[in-house]
Amino acid sequence: MTNYRFTKILVLVMCLIFVLLMASGCGGTSQEQIDGKTSSSETSEPVNLTFATMGVGTGMYVYASSITQLIEPVLPEGSTIDVVTTSPGGVGAPIVIEEGKADLCLGNSAPAKWACTEGILGKPPVTNVASIVGGLDAPFINVMFTQSFVNKTGYTTLEEVVENKYPIRIAIKSTGSFGELACSSVLQALGIDYKTIESWGGSVTQTGSDAIVTLLRDGKADMTIDHLAAGQSATTELCMTTDMFFPQLSDELINKLVESGWDRTIMPAGTWKGQDKDIKTVGSGQVLLCSKNLPNDIVYAMTKAICEGKEILASAHNAMSVFDPTIAWQESKCGAPLHPGAEQYYKEMGYMK
Repeated sequence: MTNYRFTKILVLVMCLIFVLLMASGCGGTSQEQIDGKTSSSETSEPVNLTFATMGVGTGMYVYASSITQLIEPVLPEGSTIDVVTTSPGGVGAPIVIEEGKADLCLGNSAPAKWACTEGILGKPPVTNVASIVGGLDAPFINVMFTQSFVNKTGYTTLEEVVENKYPIRIAIKSTGSFGELACSSVLQALGIDYKTIESWGGSVTQTGSDAIVTLLRDGKADMTIDHLAAGQSATTELCMTTDMFFPQLSDELINKLVESGWDRTIMPAGTWKGQDKDIKTVGSGQVLLCSKNLPNDIVYAMTKAICEGKEILASAHNAMSVFDPTIAWQESKCGAPLHPGAEQYYKEMGYMK
């Protein structure tokens, strides 16, 4: 009888020890670190995040609002996300984070890469910027000649313009815009710049979208270069009211642009009135950037929520319907290095090795 009682007491004590271990988190690995990185935001204290985006009514504001809708529920209880309209746009996004003005910001992949490797907007390279998800949309560099320019010169490529040093008149967006940055990138890959064009007797007019449409429609400009998405209103209006020609970028030019940080893409036939064939080009999609200081488990949870909520993103803005979580980690989609918490998610899903 004594042995029986002793055995019974020993079993009860062991069960009690097991329960205490489970309660203290030592009995399982669901919240433990995996390869040194935690897998759930439940391990962090509440966080108060600032998400910088562009003004109300812009596509970027819609992007930020839909992303916030996805990530807010997965943050630790008591956390907040303050969406502020202080971002200058895709080019300056890395600087916003680097200067501590926001924890999250939407940017473009190519400028994010340049900001990390060589600096941008006159600033030194950033050191506190990481990426979470890239390829949220698929904008592209759009090059257009007026059909009257093609009829007059017979030129159908940018290379012919450069080879013949033709005094072409270009109308582009103002310095500081991503459209202007796209134009200067294309010209640089061709080995020229604005001063080169002016030395030929040509001109470069930097202005707003509406004025660009007017200059091309009135025959006061021959071409434009911009970075935009399908459906952009000013280009849609231009192509509806003016006969435009869409030159194909050469493979050599595209390769140079890709090497500098742009991503290969296609402008599908029918994107604009008068465009009857696919155009190979490059682009720089939106990427969600963050501070490197954000905890790994917080970023892991956000990455998971965004990637597994792509239908919500697509329903919020049609441009995000192209978002593909399986390639959202790629350097060409992100520009900035992946945050370790995001990298963990992509590896666990088998998207990256």
